[in-house]
Amino acid sequence: MRIADMSWSDVAAQVARDDRCVLPIGSTEQHAGLSLCVDSILAERVAVEAAEPLGVPVYPAMPFGLAPYFDAFPGSVSLRVETLLAVVRDVVGSLHRSGFRRILIVNGHGGNAPVGALASELMSGRDDLSVKFHSWWNAPRTWEAVQAIDPSGSHANWMENYPWTRLREEPVRTKPSVDRDLMRASNPAGVRALLGDGSFGGDSVKPDADMLALWAVGVAETRDAIEGPWPDRS
Repeated sequence: MRIADMSWSDVAAQVARDDRCVLPIGSTEQHAGLSLCVDSILAERVAVEAAEPLGVPVYPAMPFGLAPYFDAFPGSVSLRVETLLAVVRDVVGSLHRSGFRRILIVNGHGGNAPVGALASELMSGRDDLSVKFHSWWNAPRTWEAVQAIDPSGSHANWMENYPWTRLREEPVRTKPSVDRDLMRASNPAGVRALLGDGSFGGDSVKPDADMLALWAVGVAETRDAIEGPWPDRS
């Protein structure tokens, strides 16, 4: 269920019977010909589909993350590291005050990795709080499924090209892989010059049947993360 479909009294009743919730976090950044909001769209959707059978509430995806390397691409937004961590800290604090004690952060953007370290810090001194960080697309089973389709799966290529993230139908294009080491050593203007359209390389699209099968793995693995394991505080 979505928090957007609940009132405050609904939440009060919910936490009395189940103290789990899900917080998706994403990014708004260039994804070649795909939506700028790919990471947020996927994080929220995988969380909602995973949580629905369990009756666990899902918050709206945080749409901004850490993406300074894409600053030269129009439309991209990047927070500072300290800003993102401060926002997540405040949000988790609010969820805790609402009565949620088991919080799964479903991450859709590789640049948000520092939130994983923050999750551990947030539990320090709070014996009644558990926070888990789940990067859904590269969790073990999902990443294994990606590799089985094509090891080239990466940013803004076929791996993120779902029916709900593409803006238009386009023919398959194959792009040589970019030099990742050079990209990491480049400023935003240099990154744009290296990437061209924004993709990291590989095929631009795969058959929808393959993508839907991959999605099913991601949803199932995310659902497993919502279910547990969680510390026993009974």
